[in-house]
Order: sequence, then C-alpha cells, then structure tokens
Amino acid sequence: MTSRWMMSASAAFLAALGLAATFLPQEIVAGGGEPGGANGYLVLLVQIAGGLYLGFAMLNWSVRDMVIGGIYNRPIALGNLLHFLIVALALLRAVAGGEHRAGIVTLTGFYCLFAAWFASTMFRSPARERNS
Repeated sequence: MTSRWMMSASAAFLAALGLAATFLPQEIVAGGGEPGGANGYLVLLVQIAGGLYLGFAMLNWSVRDMVIGGIYNRPIALGNLLHFLIVALALLRAVAGGEHRAGIVTLTGFYCLFAAWFASTMFRSPARERNS
C-alpha cells in the first residue's frame, strides 16, 4: 500500500482518538475504572492527550500526498513510528498483564499494525513502492 493510504488511515485513527479524548475525557477516565470526578488531573491529562492526538492527526493529514519512506520526510515517519511503537509496547504489556477488555485489545491491534506499517515505510525506499 502507498504512503498516502497509511497517512490517511493514521490521521483518521488519531483524529478519532483525539476527538474522543478532547470531548469525552470523563467517560474515558470512568471507563478505565476511575470515577469521572474523582481525579480532575487525570481528566485534564486525557484532554491534553486529545489535543496531542488531534495535532498529530492534522500533521499526518497535511503530508498524506508527500513521498514518505527512506530519506524522504524521515522526521514525519520517525515521529509516527516512535508514537505507535511506544504505545503498542505499553498496550502489549497491559494485555500480557491480564487486561483483556475488548476495547484495549482492539486498540492494541491497531497500534501494532500502525507501528509495523510505519517501520516498514521508514526503512523502505519509496522507489520500490512506485515500481509495484
């Protein structure tokens, strides 16, 4: 698949997470086992994370038509790779530790998929993509 599909899909995924975290932080915190109003700082951190996700989504959306891979737009690919890889590892650790709610397992799958996708894109020449 081309980098356009990858950047568009990751932008849509991150935008969905960002909108949810920005506008539904109490519900997200309550879904994690914390009472919604018990920890105002946790709600604030979820909203801050929502802003970060929306910013990353807009970045990915704005570069979706550019060549990505190899040396081209390496900072974009590296930033996405680090984000998806670190969160995937954290989620895998939670799942391995006994967290088996469907939402967490699904999120883990999406993060692992995007981490692998960005890793393969970052270390592959975009010239190969054009020839296939």
